[in-house]
Amino acid sequence: MGGQRDGKRTADCLWIWGRGMLRKNWGWDTGEKLPPAFRAITISREYGSGGAEIARRIAERTRWKLVDDPLLEEIARRAKVPSEVARRYDECVNPWFHRLVQAVWRGGHEGAASWVESGAFDADQMMRMWTEVIHEAVTIGQAVIVGRGGQCLLRERRDVFHASVHAPLSFRIENLRRMLGLSEGVEEMALETDRRRAAFIRRYFGEDWKDYRLYHLVIDASIGLDRAVEAILRATGLAASSP
Repeated sequence: MGGQRDGKRTADCLWIWGRGMLRKNWGWDTGEKLPPAFRAITISREYGSGGAEIARRIAERTRWKLVDDPLLEEIARRAKVPSEVARRYDECVNPWFHRLVQAVWRGGHEGAASWVESGAFDADQMMRMWTEVIHEAVTIGQAVIVGRGGQCLLRERRDVFHASVHAPLSFRIENLRRMLGLSEGVEEMALETDRRRAAFIRRYFGEDWKDYRLYHLVIDASIGLDRAVEAILRATGLAASSP
């Protein structure tokens, strides 16, 4: 019974944490009735495909909130860890040995503040935080959620639209070279990031992130980012309501 109570306290604390962070820092309000059929859009993306930029443009067109990298800074601040630590554990899994040592050292979870106080911040804790933020973002509505397993976390919700953005490797390499100003090692960077994201989805959700059944729409960004944005907006019924 004690373990169940601790687990409930943890869930309640995390829910309040995610709720408070989004409302305070993003100014979201639950009182507004939303006319579209979808309350949120998730965007899964291959690295370098332009998926994050597509999500940003959708958020800009619809005036919805973007749930992506900017929230990492806030998560890091709340967890009292450097932003580079939060980024290191974003959309990844811990090495097996590290997970084992962490579990033995902690000896049990005692609430959402435990990793802050003990310094035991890792990929599992990052995932817990993102989970609460994503669920609260959808509860509030009008959110464009990039990665972090949103397509799996929210797959049972009929009011969330899931899109997957991919592109040929040559397109992604050229895009990354332009964005990062690099000429060497870009292909391996793209492939390794995709492997890490695939491992993340397998570890936490037991799914293949390339499984088309997870998505309403799978789109090749090489048709052009603006066309991809328009396709998603039309598919969600939001094209008419966006400027």
